[in-house]
Amino acid sequence: MGRLEIINNVPYLSVCLILEYMKKKILIFFCVCCSLFALSQEKRTGMPEAYRWQLGNKVDIVWNVGNDKKLPHSDNLEMSGRQVSVIVTYDLDMQKKLKVNTLIIWPSMIIKYDYRSYLKSNDSIIPQISLNGKEFNLPSVDKVLFNGILEFTYAKSELGIKRSIFPSTDHPSVFDRWEIQNTSSKKQNIEVKDFLETNILKGAEHTFIVTHKIEKQSVVLQKGEKLVIAIEHSARMEDQKPVVYDSQKEMQVRLDLVAGINENLVLLTPDPVLNRAFQFAKIRASESIFDSKMGLVHSPGGGRYYGGIWANDQVEYAGPFFPYLGYAIGNEASMNAYKKFMEAMTPAFKPIPSSYEMQGDKLFNGASDRGDASMYAWGASLYALECGEVEKAKVLWPAIQWCLEYTERQITLAGVVASNSDEMEGRIPTGTANLSTSCLAFGAFTNAVYLAKALNEPQCVIDQYKSRAANLRMAIEKYFGADIEGYHTYRYYEGHTTFRHWICLPLVMGINDRKDGTIKALFDKLWTPDGLLVEKNLKTFWDRATLYALRGIFKGGESELALNKLKDYSRQRLLGEHVPYPVEAYPEGNQAHLSAESALYCRIYTEGLFGIQPTGFKSFICQPRLPKDWNEMSLGNVCAFNSKFTVKVNSVNQENITIKVLKEGKEIYSKTDKKGSEFIIEL
Repeated sequence: MGRLEIINNVPYLSVCLILEYMKKKILIFFCVCCSLFALSQEKRTGMPEAYRWQLGNKVDIVWNVGNDKKLPHSDNLEMSGRQVSVIVTYDLDMQKKLKVNTLIIWPSMIIKYDYRSYLKSNDSIIPQISLNGKEFNLPSVDKVLFNGILEFTYAKSELGIKRSIFPSTDHPSVFDRWEIQNTSSKKQNIEVKDFLETNILKGAEHTFIVTHKIEKQSVVLQKGEKLVIAIEHSARMEDQKPVVYDSQKEMQVRLDLVAGINENLVLLTPDPVLNRAFQFAKIRASESIFDSKMGLVHSPGGGRYYGGIWANDQVEYAGPFFPYLGYAIGNEASMNAYKKFMEAMTPAFKPIPSSYEMQGDKLFNGASDRGDASMYAWGASLYALECGEVEKAKVLWPAIQWCLEYTERQITLAGVVASNSDEMEGRIPTGTANLSTSCLAFGAFTNAVYLAKALNEPQCVIDQYKSRAANLRMAIEKYFGADIEGYHTYRYYEGHTTFRHWICLPLVMGINDRKDGTIKALFDKLWTPDGLLVEKNLKTFWDRATLYALRGIFKGGESELALNKLKDYSRQRLLGEHVPYPVEAYPEGNQAHLSAESALYCRIYTEGLFGIQPTGFKSFICQPRLPKDWNEMSLGNVCAFNSKFTVKVNSVNQENITIKVLKEGKEIYSKTDKKGSEFIIEL
């Protein structure tokens, strides 16, 4: 039959058309099924399959290496205890073979009194294991898990191996713990060779001994039996006796610490990824607290910043977070930081330093005035109100007043606050008066009104701060308000003609005059998959600005916009290529897991999503921003205002929500009002 005959054969042509139609339908059906499966996976796990990590049980995230085709891969994360911090770098090659490096820092052990000259050790030690008299070669890795401890599970062979790395909570040691199980059906002879490496280093005041050791083991394991060994990395002063550690006990103490942190300030939303990211951020924000000559101090970490305090990281970012968490050590460290900066607040009204480093013996003000007094006044006034303790507030009040007076003395003829720099410390131009310093000052004056009332200060003091806040708000609009490339937003300093990340700060302070243009500029001109760029056309990003921006956009009432970006950011940080915490910056710092950024992440929820603004020692405004697709959300066991309470927000309909506050299991507040309303709560 020729070609023309086939075409003109109607029955044959009909069959072909039917078959083609069915093929298309089957293809469409298959695609729909695949899409539905992917969606069901995303709904079940809270994330699409594209991410490297997945949510595990209630307290962990898991990387299923056995199913991963995107290899090789390398990552690192930081974990800290009161006397040590460790940055674990782990590499998996194409064959899923693991290499681990541990950079260990002992913050209180000083090599020399130069900036950041701490005792450090960089190691890649693994135990030598023999099985029935022959060297045992480690198999590939099947799974990586993180729950506050970094855990590697090797593929099962004759032996099952689980490896856990973590710092001691209270001692200057890091443990690399190996659990070896006989997974065969017969008994196995296991030998682990002993290892001891000792290094003696002379420091500024002491000689230090750094020890890496593995104790020899020789056992016969019956089917299912386990052997536990540990690589112990520790340091001590030469005149101190060696300590015998129990790695099992140390691991349990670490797990108990994590569990304790997660008992308070419990976020529950319909999005499990947000809940887990919040949970982990609490851990990183809380663990980076170290013993020092200043007492306990919260420090950023990241391989560089330990045993010191910074006016931005500790005073402005982390300090106001700890009252919500009710973490006693965190609150103590915050008070120590606030008190230490008081030493620089003299009658001469010179700028306070940017940081106290190396146990507080080395202060830094190389960036001159970054607006540090405004940072202090804003952070300390929030902290004083949130703690809800009159005596703490009385200690902080003179320092807050000093900073406000210093700030007033920096007011320019244009009515804004002059400063030489900002927290970027001269990396890019900031002019002689920048938006960041003035916004922080406005927030500080606003908080001072509430704090002065709570402390029963004279009405003239209250009126003075109220007036200064009002004047500064008008000046911010007049001096910084600008239309840039058609966006009704802010310039960062006089003469600045492009977009800077800190244009988000007016939103954080409740200044919404240019809200729409500012949010549009942030997302159109500065947003990337890693959050906000520092400035348009630069390739640098710092997470802190992204975290502030998300808080400000929620506070400004744009819940859907903020939630979409928060979801993207949280999935990237928690489950992407560099997990599981917010980071400092890139390329500078190479995305180090600085601790205060995690505190800022949590504040997106407390101050942004739930809109909590303290108004007294026992009172606050709650202006929740419940997204339209959420029926409810809650913050459980909030410890602010010297109380413990739970805030529940429920959708009534498209226009109304109900807020309930529970204290000791009893409902003490319940009200229904329109979405976006302010709820005034007295505890």
